[in-house]
Formats: sequence, C-alpha cells, structure tokens
Amino acid sequence: MMDNFTPGPFTAELTAAGIPEHLHGWLGSFGIGALVVKMEIRFLEMSPERTVATMPVAGNTQVAGILHGGAHVVLAETLGSFSAGIHAGPGRHAVGIEVNATHHRSIATGLVTGTCTAIHLGRTLATHEIVMTDEAGRRLSTARITNMIRDNNGGRA
Repeated sequence: MMDNFTPGPFTAELTAAGIPEHLHGWLGSFGIGALVVKMEIRFLEMSPERTVATMPVAGNTQVAGILHGGAHVVLAETLGSFSAGIHAGPGRHAVGIEVNATHHRSIATGLVTGTCTAIHLGRTLATHEIVMTDEAGRRLSTARITNMIRDNNGGRA
C-alpha cells in the first residue's frame, strides 16, 4: 500500500505528465499507462468534475498527416477514465463500458486540448463529455465515456 509521502516507482512519470502531487499516492504503483506516455498527454487539471490535458498532433497522426481519429478517442478515454477513477475514490476503481466520438474538423499541427466535464457522477456509473479543441479554441471532436464504478476485489477487475 502506497501512502502520499513515499515516492513510488512512477514518481518521475507522474510529475512529467502534470499529475498533481496529491494524486501520486493513488497512481504511484501504476503510473499513467504506457499509451498516455507515448502520446505525450500532459494534465493541466484533475478532478471528478473536470479534467483538462493537452496532446501534441506530432507523433499522433494518420497516413494523411492529420491527427488520427483514434488519438482523439485515446485522449477522451484517458480524461474520462481518470476523472471517474478520482470519483470512485479509495477502495474502488473505474472500468470503461462505453465510449463514442464525433469528429468535427481535422488538425495537422499544434496542440490539442481535451476538456472533460462530468455529466453524471453516481455510485455505480460516471459519465463524462470530452471536447477536444485546437489552439484557436475550435472544436475538433466531441466524445462521451461511461465508466462503471466497482469495488476493488483482491486485484481482480
């Protein structure tokens, strides 16, 4: 069991990704995940109600040179899952059960910002809307994710 004062094996990773120190105890044993690191997602705000992060277009494009649609979904699912996990609290965890996305416009360079807002924070379900925008504030895509909130069960999902 990690406490909030003992550095975990992922402390440098969490710090580099912008994870607030008060959440290091929660994520210290797990990190943020290899895909989040690979896609260079950086967190700016984190709470059950609102989580914001950025992701570069560079390195996350598809063959036509624009941001891959799946990259939009990875950013959205990351934000919604982290928000739901924070909402779940100690002794519980969030498991994604549905995600969808609508792509509105493409982007070929720059930085994408994802803003995740809670729609419903219940005892067993959490639903969030995630809006991805470009640096000019134009909406690139809109996603929605629903997570089931479960009790930890001896390490089994």
